[in-house]
Amino acid sequence: MSDNTGGRELGGAGGTRPQNPKVPFAGMIPVVPAPRANKAARSVLRKLVQGEAPPTAPMNIVDRLAGSPYANFTIQVGKAEESARKTIDFALRMAETMFRYGAGALEVETSIIAVTAALGLRNIEVDITNQSVIINYAPRDAVPITLLRVVRSWTNNYAGLVEVHELVTDIASGGVTRDEAHRRLDVIIRKPKPFPRWMVSMAEAVFAAAVVGVIGGTGFGMLVAFLTILLAGQVARILGKWRVPDFFVTAISSFIVTMVALLCFIVQVPLSPSIVVAGGILLMLPSGRLVSAVQDAINGFPVTAAGRFLSAFLTFGAIVAGIAVALVTGALFGADRLSVAETISGTLPLTGVLTLVAVATVAICIAEQTAMKLLLPTTAVALLGYLVYYAGMEFGLGGRFAPAVAAVVIGMLARVIALRLGAPQLVVAVPSIIFLLVGLSIFRAMFVMTLTPEDSVTGAVGLFNALVVILAVAAGVVLGDNAARPFTRSNGQRDKRSNRRR
Repeated sequence: MSDNTGGRELGGAGGTRPQNPKVPFAGMIPVVPAPRANKAARSVLRKLVQGEAPPTAPMNIVDRLAGSPYANFTIQVGKAEESARKTIDFALRMAETMFRYGAGALEVETSIIAVTAALGLRNIEVDITNQSVIINYAPRDAVPITLLRVVRSWTNNYAGLVEVHELVTDIASGGVTRDEAHRRLDVIIRKPKPFPRWMVSMAEAVFAAAVVGVIGGTGFGMLVAFLTILLAGQVARILGKWRVPDFFVTAISSFIVTMVALLCFIVQVPLSPSIVVAGGILLMLPSGRLVSAVQDAINGFPVTAAGRFLSAFLTFGAIVAGIAVALVTGALFGADRLSVAETISGTLPLTGVLTLVAVATVAICIAEQTAMKLLLPTTAVALLGYLVYYAGMEFGLGGRFAPAVAAVVIGMLARVIALRLGAPQLVVAVPSIIFLLVGLSIFRAMFVMTLTPEDSVTGAVGLFNALVVILAVAAGVVLGDNAARPFTRSNGQRDKRSNRRR
């Protein structure tokens, strides 16, 4: 039987397939290609539903460093992949040092990313959770590396934090190798603090005395606060050597301050007990920790912020517990119940208040071990911030909005001045906001809620108002930091030009 198909191809149902291969064929009915308009419509619909990028896509390293002092980093070429473990070890040790010295979560994260990127590592992910730092390195077609470091101790050393900031800047500019960075970090860790321990103790006492003067105390009240803080500080150091938890150290310190005020009241010394207590406990109040917690929450580190909030409120609880035990002890010996939570207003003229603010700012900088080159700039920022706060109160901005405006000014000035001097912003900002007294209002509210149950509603309202002020101050500092970025962009452009010349 002969083949009658000739040069024809058989279709699926006995039909013929057209010779033009561009025309599809399905049985006897040709399939018409979809118009381009339908493809465009589907593309638009897909973008509307899915977005431009998958929601879990990692953020580019350059985007994560945008706005930070390390935005223009130089990648050091070489055998970076072969020494990834050493680079990650160095980054973790650096992060632990920064946390111990008081750095915020955002500062630590940007420093890690800048260092690892400059040393040639890509595919880096950083996770910071309260007191732990995790770095994950997952290159393609290689075994991933995940390392964890936990920070178990803290110390006041803003000068060391400034030196770590300078080291990160040098690494990001491409001028320091990893081995040299290891050596410099060892020198920073082993370097003694700029101020001896006895000077720190004196500075803390001077700070308390200056605070008493600012809030309306007399010269004798300032002297009592000075001696009280010296005594409480020595007891706290002894307890620290015995490894007593910080909660009980703070409670015992507040107990000593309140007992001194109570004894002065019993012997009828002419001074206000509430002023003595307020001046004595202001140094113990975790005002800086509260502001740092709010900053971490705003900057996208909620777990770290929650941990710092819990730590801060435990400190408030310890202060209230120490005061309560002292008042109960005094009542057992027949003393009258003191009101140490009353609102205090200063009576000094503005020039006198500014003098005390300057003295107290220098004292708190010494207590925080700030570098010598930052003492005067930080004092100037604190004075300008207090002037803005004073002007806001005079113009009727209120106790909530005036601190926020002052915090914005402090945040802007702190970023500009700190980056000019090679330091992180918080080193200048945190000591400058102490006199906004964000912690004293929370103490008063917690005291009223704890020791006067009949005024619990008043205490709850006071606590809410205090949290609003703290949120306003912290948000103001962050807003000022972001608003000052255009004024510090020239530093990044200059670094970028210098990097091109290398």
